[in-house]
Amino acid sequence: MTCRIWNGVFHLIAASLVGAAGMAPAIASADTPPPARQAPVLVDGSHDFDFEFGAWRAHISRRLHPLTGSTDWADYDGTSVVRKVWNGSADLGELDVSGPAGRIRGLSLRLYNPQTRQWNISWSNAADGVLTPPMVGGFTGSRGEFYNADTLNGRAIMVRFIFSDTDKPVFRIEQAFSADGGQTWEANWIATFTRA
Repeated sequence: MTCRIWNGVFHLIAASLVGAAGMAPAIASADTPPPARQAPVLVDGSHDFDFEFGAWRAHISRRLHPLTGSTDWADYDGTSVVRKVWNGSADLGELDVSGPAGRIRGLSLRLYNPQTRQWNISWSNAADGVLTPPMVGGFTGSRGEFYNADTLNGRAIMVRFIFSDTDKPVFRIEQAFSADGGQTWEANWIATFTRA
């Protein structure tokens, strides 16, 4: 499955909605200046992916036909190796897994943007050799969330990527799609990584 991603749209919309949701309606006269808004404190996340450097045993469960009502899944097992680039502000991950449904060899490229203090994650499958536009997001504690807009079979969708339990020797990544603007999500890629 190859998806073309419309970079950053969901992230920008979500950030705008979160900002707007936090503002209480106010009545101001022409002589009253608007209340000052405090800028969010940006945290340096340039080492958020340090936990993943090295070799891992990988187990992948992949929904074969996302957003169709299908419950058919395929399982894969293999390895993942993540290498530090630019002193950890970028990294390359190599995934090589196989199962009854075939083999997946993938490359993930993760780049930290020091201005926005967010990560960009792109993916390439060896089957097509195309690097996807990035998903954008970051970490709070041991949980990372990344979002983007995309298309699936010509249909506009939202994509969510969640890293969890990154402070443990076994962590998980879940990818989910939404066809209703993020109101509901359907998982289609569940990966568990165990330190080799």
